[in-house]
Amino acid sequence: MLLDIQSLSHQYQSGKKAKPAIKSLSLQVEPGILGLLGPNGAGKSSLMRILATITKPTHGNIFWQGQDIIKSPQVLRKELGYLPQYFGVYDQLSGIEFLHYMASLKGLDKLAANHTIDDLLHKLNLTHAAHMPLKGYSGGMKQRIGIAQALLNDPKLLIIDEPTVGLDPQERANFRQLLTELAGERCIIFSTHIVADVESIADRIAIMHSGSLIQSESPRALQDKIANKCWQLTANFSELKQIQHEFIVSHSVRKDTMVELNIIADNCPDERAISRTPSLEDAYLYFTSNRQAQIGYARAS
Repeated sequence: MLLDIQSLSHQYQSGKKAKPAIKSLSLQVEPGILGLLGPNGAGKSSLMRILATITKPTHGNIFWQGQDIIKSPQVLRKELGYLPQYFGVYDQLSGIEFLHYMASLKGLDKLAANHTIDDLLHKLNLTHAAHMPLKGYSGGMKQRIGIAQALLNDPKLLIIDEPTVGLDPQERANFRQLLTELAGERCIIFSTHIVADVESIADRIAIMHSGSLIQSESPRALQDKIANKCWQLTANFSELKQIQHEFIVSHSVRKDTMVELNIIADNCPDERAISRTPSLEDAYLYFTSNRQAQIGYARAS
């Protein structure tokens, strides 16, 4: 175990009131890719900022290879790479100038930095744009330069927060492939609310809801938990609104005058429904539904 999070809680001030962002969260992170899923406002970014030693938690402990990083954040910082959700770049700098600037901030030796930067530009397919001003980079190129700066110190822990927002489907696929190549003995925490971004690459999925960790399993184990709760139903359009009111509908396809629905429900929703194979998105929607989330809180407490 490299990263051990124990009973972590965090509050922030909203006017005169303290609002909880994270509630007694415990999680162990091993080498590989951990997909951190949750709706907007679940507490994912707050957790990422705490793990990146930017924010101090209100309560709890975090240990990196057995050492307390809340008391001694520098222990982790030298082995940390971080790509925040909103990653700003200096538009007037070229890609290579920006990476050299970031390398100097990280205290890297100039000769070693030269070699590392050349290697990262090649690995991230940015060599052709190395001397182009960052203001001319596409969204995907800016994300790749963001990953490059996070990798300058060859981190053992890589934290990336909502990195695919604004990317087109091909750029998102390329980004997922890059993370797979980077994993190895590295711990990668990939925070997102887009299930498809982690479905094929994560070794483990942690699901947050309203500041609490409600599930932490392999993708297959999460799907197995709802194996008997997924149904397919072909219904009339006139029935659609009522079905959506009563059940979780994960997907719908119009077929002539009918609509084919993927439904998640504890029991068969209709005598016309047939059982189907669950997806990770089905599991995510099921566990983050309000009733199931409350059950998850109870089990975690």
